Amino acid sequence: MKRENDSTHVRSTLQKIQGEFTVTVTDSPDSADVDAVKQGLDSYDASQGATVDWVPLALFARDAEGAIIAGLTGSTYWGYLYVGRLWTDDRFRNNGLGSHLLAQAEQEAQKRGCHSVHLMTGSFNALPFYQKRGYIIFGELQDMPIGHTQYFMCKKMKREE
Repeated sequence: MKRENDSTHVRSTLQKIQGEFTVTVTDSPDSADVDAVKQGLDSYDASQGATVDWVPLALFARDAEGAIIAGLTGSTYWGYLYVGRLWTDDRFRNNGLGSHLLAQAEQEAQKRGCHSVHLMTGSFNALPFYQKRGYIIFGELQDMPIGHTQYFMCKKMKREE
């Protein structure tokens, strides 16, 4: 069956089921609601053969008083390490600490069976830092924020011998 216009079809379908659901918008969702969406997507992904194997990963560097001076947070899943955030306090930048955390995260990811890494960084963040460590750009978003670019990067990790 050929449709004249997909958006018309969507509108007419929504009109038919309009009384069957409500939509809420919030900037502070209930954790149970967020979990319902996560569980629904995880279940669908698993039904498509994409087994859910997401595991958090975090590394922290602390000073002598125990305060965090650098850290990396992310996760491993589907053979990839995802680096969500890598931060080093200004006082400790350019001394190898960020590189050390990233290398340790990559080593841990390989122990978990990962073959590659992906992340996002801004034109005002650490693009040269990642490029120097073998990451390549595979996508860009312009004006995020306005006047800047977000770079999507990846790296195939060498197998540990």
